[in-house]
Amino acid sequence: MTSSLLTPGRDLHDLDVCELAQGLRSKQFSAVELATHYLQRCAQHRALGAYVAQQEDTTLAQARAADARLAQGSTAVLEGVPLAHKDIFVTRDFPSTAGSRMLQGYQSPFDATVVAKLAAAGAVTLGKLNCDEFAMGSSNENSAIAPVGSAAPAPVRNPWNTERIPGGSSGGSAVAVAARLAPAATGTDTGGSIRQPASFCGITGIKPTYGRASRYGMIAFASSLDQAGPMARSARDCALLLSSMCGPDPDRDSTSLDVPAEDYSLGLEQSLDGLRIGVPAEFFGAGLSDDVRAAVDAALQQYVKLGAKLVPIQLPRTELSIPVYYIIAPAEASSNLSRFDGVKFGHRAKDYTDLADMYKKTRSEGFGDEVQRRIMIGTYVLSHGYYDAYYLQAQKIRRMIADDFQNAFKDCDLIAGPVAPTVAWKLGEKSDDPVANYLADIFTLPASLAGLPGMSIPVGFSAADAGMPIGMQLIGNYFQESRLLNAAHRFQQATDFHTAKPAGF
Repeated sequence: MTSSLLTPGRDLHDLDVCELAQGLRSKQFSAVELATHYLQRCAQHRALGAYVAQQEDTTLAQARAADARLAQGSTAVLEGVPLAHKDIFVTRDFPSTAGSRMLQGYQSPFDATVVAKLAAAGAVTLGKLNCDEFAMGSSNENSAIAPVGSAAPAPVRNPWNTERIPGGSSGGSAVAVAARLAPAATGTDTGGSIRQPASFCGITGIKPTYGRASRYGMIAFASSLDQAGPMARSARDCALLLSSMCGPDPDRDSTSLDVPAEDYSLGLEQSLDGLRIGVPAEFFGAGLSDDVRAAVDAALQQYVKLGAKLVPIQLPRTELSIPVYYIIAPAEASSNLSRFDGVKFGHRAKDYTDLADMYKKTRSEGFGDEVQRRIMIGTYVLSHGYYDAYYLQAQKIRRMIADDFQNAFKDCDLIAGPVAPTVAWKLGEKSDDPVANYLADIFTLPASLAGLPGMSIPVGFSAADAGMPIGMQLIGNYFQESRLLNAAHRFQQATDFHTAKPAGF
């Protein structure tokens, strides 16, 4: 007989994804009980601003259907497990806004492939999660959509300290998992938007190799960089979710790789003896805060105890990743967002004189400041006379950054370092300085530009800065998600940072 998962002092929201799946299969609780518990919990903590859309009837209907399938013996790995989706994924049963006034109230006629795959695995949708507008931002202060229970747009608040940012753009996803408002969530990572908020909120998140997960139905920011991934408490949970999310989608996403999905849960117990972990000098230079450096150093020493070997490596073009990214990503954004013109769908200005005036007013009203800034940069670098000087040169350096990684992987199996130079900063602290926000992405951008898989795992807390969480980044070579998840899981078996939760949650 299966032992009870709800021991004294543990509630349903204390169980992780794997435990919830086990409890549902052994009938220790039902999908309806679980969904109801989470919906009530979300209502209690609306002040965090994590959710922008919830529909109780829809969620409970999905839960009842999951219970019926469980009663018939369903073996779907996520049957009845509640999840939430970043509002960058379109969903048929919930509004899809990408955090923008431009799409306020938009209801998609179809589900994104990632959403559909998780639903096919049995997941129940709790709602849609707040994000920076069109995934553009590092702080989740750029959303134009009011959170559930709020009359006006508001920034998402970090549950470890509600006066601080959660990171972005997947800040709502990170907060929902950290505050136990969802056992797991989907996120997207263009330049670090899974890894950075995961680090700032003390959870685990992974961005797979570019093309592993379909981008169909993921509202585009930068098409050669955007990639979906899971955010959860542990590497074990992320492995379970990623197995369901990935796989070819050739008919709907031309960038989807023809690589079969894997069961990442199968490779989690391998020994780390002899694992070579590359430590790039460029990730530990000036600008890295002392508390982040100390936590990452301690984590690296834990890996040594587990049998790994640290190898010094060089990633000489790390600093160039910021200008390269902030040329390529805005260029692609200016193209992708041109579809939002007030003609076919989305916001349209009420008063205009002609077509050109309608375009101008619609976009001025519908797009926020950060989105307009990036569209303007992108249009500039693609314009006649500047394409060769900026965009073409950025693409050449991007190739060199990818080559730097391949050279490094000749000497190591994984690369480790900090996710961000500091812990989460205070709300509004960098709102008037977009460049300071951009600089916070320096350690996550290189892997994104190279299309490599990367993840963040909790490795400690800041002694000097209000006890905020600190994450460490692990980067693997192409298609090495299993190795990444194994290394993360073995570390989490030896430590308990991933089990910590914010006071009051």
